[in-house]
Formats: sequence, structure tokens, C-alpha cells
Amino acid sequence: MFKKEKYSNSLFRILLVLLLISIAVMRYFDSFLITEKSPNGIVSFELAKESYMANEMTLAWDTTAKIAAGLSMGFDFLFLIIYASFISFLILKINKYLFLNGDKSGLGKVFLALPFLAAFFDIIENIALIKLLLGDMQQKWSLIAYYFAVTKFGILLIAIAYILIGVVVLGFKRLKK
Repeated sequence: MFKKEKYSNSLFRILLVLLLISIAVMRYFDSFLITEKSPNGIVSFELAKESYMANEMTLAWDTTAKIAAGLSMGFDFLFLIIYASFISFLILKINKYLFLNGDKSGLGKVFLALPFLAAFFDIIENIALIKLLLGDMQQKWSLIAYYFAVTKFGILLIAIAYILIGVVVLGFKRLKK
């Protein structure tokens, strides 16, 4: 039992450090992408529902910014594995303490899968964004990027809400003891 908990704590620390480093890298790339046309950097590009908006953003970016955008999208393929693993790890921990006698409904397992579903949507979004960045300004790529990004963010919001609610419930359980 002790080894399992020690392993779990080490895994948490490793995932947390990887997540923080990845966020710092993504923010660095993003710093090159903030312009009047893309005030929220890569998020503006992800949420550019119309191809003319994506085109205006890429035209506003200089060569360095375009390279940073490409690197950001490439790095995002690693980042999505890290954030999905970290969030799923937290959900696993919440499930362990919320459902001590086992989750009969399977709800905990559904929430456990959400971060990886979001990561899958992120992959599709990234492919569409790469197509746009490479100059293929067809409306379908903007729409694919937009809808998969919105869905990804929604799924992640649900997963994070589950974690926060789980922490509150666990806090109340501990107060009752």
C-alpha cells in the first residue's frame, strides 16, 4: 500500500512539473502571436470561425510569429498528452476517495475519459489549424478548428468542474469526521 501511494505522489509531481513547463513553453510561443487581429494569441486563431479572420491573423503575423505558431501547434501534440494525463490523474484520485466502495454507476469512469476525449478533439483542431497556417484558407478548416476547439474547451471545463466539485465534497466529508 505504501509503495502504491509513494508511486502515486511521484507521478503527480512529475505530471505537475511537465504541465507547468509545457504551459510556460506554450505561453512563450503565444507571446509572438498577440496582435490587434489576434489579441488572445493562438486562442484567437483557434476560435476564428471564419476563414477570412484566420487569414487576417496569419497576414498580421511576421515570419517569427508564423514559426512560433507552427512550433506551438507541433508542441501542442505533446502538451495535449500531458494535460490529459494530469487532469485524468486528478479525476482518478477524486474517484478513489469519492467512491470508496466502487463506482456502481460508471460515472467516475466517464469523467476519467473526458480529458482524453478533449485531447482527441485537440488533435483534429490542430490539423485544421496547421492547414490554415500553411495557407489553405478553405472555410471548412476554420469551421473544423472552431467547433473542435469549442468542444474541447467545453469538455475540459466539465472535467475541471468535476475535480473542483469533488474537492469540495471531499472537504465536507472530512469536516464531518
